[in-house]
Amino acid sequence: MSSISIIGLGNMAGALADRALVGGHAVEIIGRDPANAKELAAVLGGATVGAAGAAPAGDIVVLAVPYGSAAAVVSEYGDTLRGKVVIDITNPVNADFTGLVTPEGSSGAQEIAKAAPVGAHVVKAFNTLYSHVLAAGPAEGRPLDVFIAGDDAQAKARVSAFIESLGLRPMDTGQLPMARTSENAALLMLGLVAHSIKHTNFFLGVSISS
Repeated sequence: MSSISIIGLGNMAGALADRALVGGHAVEIIGRDPANAKELAAVLGGATVGAAGAAPAGDIVVLAVPYGSAAAVVSEYGDTLRGKVVIDITNPVNADFTGLVTPEGSSGAQEIAKAAPVGAHVVKAFNTLYSHVLAAGPAEGRPLDVFIAGDDAQAKARVSAFIESLGLRPMDTGQLPMARTSENAALLMLGLVAHSIKHTNFFLGVSISS
């Protein structure tokens, strides 16, 4: 089992923390508002509370903050992230959900990686799952798929093992530049919500034909 630090107090942070606790991991909740962090930890039961800006206790650090502040948060933690796996779950979409705000040819994960210290390994994951879908777990007997991308094979293996411990299925898509594709997939999901499905009770997955 791993020790997990989750930076952020939103719905995805709560859903990931809950599943991680069920999976037997040690979970640390970190947020800028100590009272809200303590409240979330109390609701979850079993999670500890870390101090914002202090070195995260977890070997795996989940970046569960809005994309607009993600690189700044990584810069703030600086060398305390050295040697850790940083999971980026953000989606860098614009205000009207019609495009990405990242530079052409780059991805949110790559921009976050630029802010990370040498020795920290950024892995993209979980960005194509809605928080309530993640919280609910397997759908009709099949595990939810989690698309991952990263440059370090060992870091991806650790994230894959973490994903499997949550009862989910990791799907390795390649190196970190592939994160842009998964971020576009999240944009596709928003388009489906707006124009076709009209709700968020779905997920993207892979069906393998025999």
